[in-house]
Amino acid sequence: MLLAVADLIVCYDRAMIINELSMNVDREELVSLVGPNGAGKSTLLRAITGLVAWEREITRRSTGGDVIIEGTVTFDGERIDQIPAHEIVKRGLIHCPERRRPFREMTVIDNLYAGAYLLKDKKEIQDNLEKVYQLFPVVKERSDQISGTLSGGEQQMLAIGRALMFQPKLLCIDEPSTGLAPILRRQVFEKIGEIRDLGITLLLVEQEVSTVFKMASRNYVLSAGKIIAEGTGEQLLKDEVIRKTYLGL
Repeated sequence: MLLAVADLIVCYDRAMIINELSMNVDREELVSLVGPNGAGKSTLLRAITGLVAWEREITRRSTGGDVIIEGTVTFDGERIDQIPAHEIVKRGLIHCPERRRPFREMTVIDNLYAGAYLLKDKKEIQDNLEKVYQLFPVVKERSDQISGTLSGGEQQMLAIGRALMFQPKLLCIDEPSTGLAPILRRQVFEKIGEIRDLGITLLLVEQEVSTVFKMASRNYVLSAGKIIAEGTGEQLLKDEVIRKTYLGL
């Protein structure tokens, strides 16, 4: 098992976002997190990758508010819920955020180098860059372009490419199809499939249930901060309550 989350709780002041949630991801799996808006999917990814803990410190200093985090997160045999986000990155757990979020005023190539910031070996960085270029030829074509001028689909490929620059053991991708036209969504999902085929473990938050169910080995359905179902796409789609109530199908 590569990732294990046990009894995770996340509260923003009095609002409970994640409620005693437990889940796991095995090596070389593609696991999806699906469910209605506001279910806590993005917060779960942020908690796993250390960003909620970082946000807690910022909130305490700036507003005096509080973010409560409880439970355990174990990655590659090591407990990581007590270490900072950059240390989690060093261990190979990488977060590709929702809505892409490139450094808009920087060039494409500088965005990619930013993804490898914690690496020191120049040859390793260059090798990783060539792998990203092989996977995303359009990113190579746009390498000198300002990132904010890219199309939505190109920005999404850049965001995934930037995350791959650190050779992740587990890549968490949050809502990669958001705001994209259907043809661009297909292209992005094809690339995610290629990443899976390279043997990289993936944890994917996505609203395009019909597509992700065909790709994922397992799926978790979240609602109100809890996992209410787990299974293959075929198993979940056979459950009429899950299909209609939680997946909107």
